[in-house]
Amino acid sequence: MQMKNQNLGKKPNNQKKVPNLMNQIIVAMFIFISITLVYTLVYKAPEDIKELTISDVAKGIKDQSIGKIEVVGSKVDLTFKDETKGKAQKEAESSLSETLYNYGVTPEELANTPIEIKNESGFGYWILNILPFLLPVLLIVFFIWMLTRQVKGQGMQAFTFGQSKARITDPNDKNNKVTFKDVAGAKEAKEELKEIVDFLKNPKKFLDIGARIPKGVLLTGAPGTGKTLLARAVAGEAAVPFFHLSGSEFVEMFVGVGASRVRDLFKMAKRAAPAIVFIDEIDAVGRVRGTGVGGGNDEREQTLNQILVEMDGFEPNEKVIVMAATNRSDVLDPALLRPGRFDRRVILELPDRADRLEILEIHSRKKPFAEDVNLKVVAERTPGFSGADLYSLMNEGAILAAREDRKKVAQFDLIRSIEKVMMGPERKSHLLSKKEKEITAYHEAGHALVASVLPYADPVHKVSIVSRGHAGGYTLKLPLEERRLQSKKEFLDDIAMSLGGYVAEEMIFGDITTGPSNDLQVATNLARAMVTRWGMSDEIGPVALESDGGRTMFGRGVEDKEYGEKTSETIDKEVSKIMNEAFSKAREILKDKKTVLDAIAKKLIEVETLEQEEYNQIIIANGILPKEKEVESSK
Repeated sequence: MQMKNQNLGKKPNNQKKVPNLMNQIIVAMFIFISITLVYTLVYKAPEDIKELTISDVAKGIKDQSIGKIEVVGSKVDLTFKDETKGKAQKEAESSLSETLYNYGVTPEELANTPIEIKNESGFGYWILNILPFLLPVLLIVFFIWMLTRQVKGQGMQAFTFGQSKARITDPNDKNNKVTFKDVAGAKEAKEELKEIVDFLKNPKKFLDIGARIPKGVLLTGAPGTGKTLLARAVAGEAAVPFFHLSGSEFVEMFVGVGASRVRDLFKMAKRAAPAIVFIDEIDAVGRVRGTGVGGGNDEREQTLNQILVEMDGFEPNEKVIVMAATNRSDVLDPALLRPGRFDRRVILELPDRADRLEILEIHSRKKPFAEDVNLKVVAERTPGFSGADLYSLMNEGAILAAREDRKKVAQFDLIRSIEKVMMGPERKSHLLSKKEKEITAYHEAGHALVASVLPYADPVHKVSIVSRGHAGGYTLKLPLEERRLQSKKEFLDDIAMSLGGYVAEEMIFGDITTGPSNDLQVATNLARAMVTRWGMSDEIGPVALESDGGRTMFGRGVEDKEYGEKTSETIDKEVSKIMNEAFSKAREILKDKKTVLDAIAKKLIEVETLEQEEYNQIIIANGILPKEKEVESSK
């Protein structure tokens, strides 16, 4: 498989999660069992107390066998001199002395026995009397409350549907604060956004001269280019509240909820003004209206209408700036992009070599590096990487070093992580048979040799037959310098290079495997794009028949061909012509340089991976100069 580097394109939730009903039942049962267990451990069985009559009490006083008497209301507690207990019941209307006097106890006999009178009152008295009845009731009520909590929670959510779910970043929160110093590259985008920061800090300067700052700023670019990060940096630089939410969070199954949330969001932002409202992935709610494509419905269109009204309606919002991010600006409604709404578009491109170096330096701040680390080399080997790809690269390098129990990240870790981010981890368990290894070696050698001979192909940096991801092997080629434009000659050489593995297999083994399947797809798509998009066909001429995203989309979102069957047949013939010419070119090169092909393949079978320096030694020994040498000799 040939591989060329292409453009690669935590949020807190404030809502409480309602516990599961089964979990609630288990918790309630656990609490009930725990209370029962504690009560069993604490509870002491009452002592054996004799039930006595008042006549027995009178008799005990007379024979002086009672050591102490306690009177609590109508209850009489007795403690005998032999430490036994007893209890009796007297009449509530009369005192104990009167009762005993009626039973023949004289005052002198009564004076020989200590008597203590206690009143039935106080909090403890009532608790002791009520608790045996109240505790079971409280347990039942608690158990029912736990069971009904989930239903109640879901029912109450109906009253919060219309509230905004925006996350708010406080300007004084230093832990989450991001400034332009934390964003590398994107110099033009930062210059555009500095005006927004200046307006939020000093609006009087603009208003005095009659200028109005754009109300809406639309950040567009490939995934991972830093759109959300730049929006956070604007809020950090301006030190204003930052309301952040996704476009998909507006839309619910209930009609009118999205529009209500938009109103609530802007109401919150106006109270906190000056403030920034950031809507991520706005294409989820801002698509062209009236198409019925992409899940369009009345709810989504009502939400979009409310956003349009809030951004430039009857009520001016001078100090609330709306920022949005999307990588599909082509599907947004035209009313959203007109002046007065999202009238400023900031385009974020993939970083060039200098920007990639700055991004790598930012992501390496907290990583201990070995002495051999050279970030310039890493930046040179990562054309087409986005900021997110570079972050993943640095993180993977640190993980590789930690996995091998090393305290510092080496250059070797970063080089390996480049390939891991591009194609996936090495499949060490995927062992090739001797025959498969030979086929893969010749396949990759075919790619590399054709790329080295053709004048407009990029130079080879690495050839390997070690499996990564879905690839059995790969040939890494990188351009000599950053470029934005590619010519027809470069495309034709790229197609021939893609077919180099296919031709090598057929020429050496007389058969074709499934290995070149991806190469054929890449080459065919490139040939079709040359014919239908870039006007590089002599037969079709300078006509664009398809857009960058495929076939042209009409204003109402209906996809259809803009050419007839005869033109379609001509396109197929032109694509086939380009592919056949590239095949013949690759075949001619490999026939003429068969000895070099054998040398590269044999070395790959022996070592499995050839870096640029080792590869160049092989082709130089066979009379082929590397492209770097040609450039130097031409100066």
